[in-house]
Amino acid sequence: MLEIIDLVKKYDSGPLALDGVNLKIEAGDIIALIGPSGAGKSTLVRCINRLVEPTSGKIMLNGVDISSLNKKELREARKNIGMIFQEYALVERLSVMENVLSGRLASVSFWQSLRRNFPQKYISEALSLLDRVGLGDYVDTRADQLSGGQRQRVGIARALLQKPDLLLLDEPTASLDPKTARQIMRLVVDLVQEKNISAIINIHEVKLAELFTKRIVGLREGRIVYDEEAAKLDTDALTLIYGEEDWESERPAEDESE
Repeated sequence: MLEIIDLVKKYDSGPLALDGVNLKIEAGDIIALIGPSGAGKSTLVRCINRLVEPTSGKIMLNGVDISSLNKKELREARKNIGMIFQEYALVERLSVMENVLSGRLASVSFWQSLRRNFPQKYISEALSLLDRVGLGDYVDTRADQLSGGQRQRVGIARALLQKPDLLLLDEPTASLDPKTARQIMRLVVDLVQEKNISAIINIHEVKLAELFTKRIVGLREGRIVYDEEAAKLDTDALTLIYGEEDWESERPAEDESE
């Protein structure tokens, strides 16, 4: 379980990026973070694994306060937190398999990682995940030869190879076309449910959040202003999160025949 308590992030200049955020996520929950640009969504996701250092507050994962750990303890805790980035964060010159196996670097010795000498168990698990994400035929393909959707699938496989308790996704569909974005969201939700792990998805596309998650959390100016079932998101809620707009004209009926 993840519990965020009174989380604050203040950068050197500008207003508070996070202003007393409180959030609880049970095992197996999948939530979407939505809100305007600058609302604090990416900051919140990155504070959870301390890619961004919080100013104050607590981040409790399975009873451990992530925000209070030293560097060695944090490296150990991060084994339980998978991360999928908008920009993929792959090593372009390495193969698909090598990129996926990098998800296990923290679990092997320095010399094993230097020589890319991974146990057969990890290799077998990586092959299974690549088959699951539809990239079984791309094991030896260099990352720089892949499309955006394929790169994101590599990132998903890499994160899941860690066998995390929590999966963080920071705008995973922002660089993808609409069809590929839907495919990636469907894949993520299916895999998270199969493996019974929790996931937080920072996403700009409100329709994708409604379609693929059961709970939506809205941020505005660093504060949570909405936390409800996705089915309850209406024009009043959108106004609360984003401000005044003619939301009905912006929300055409979804064509489910695709």
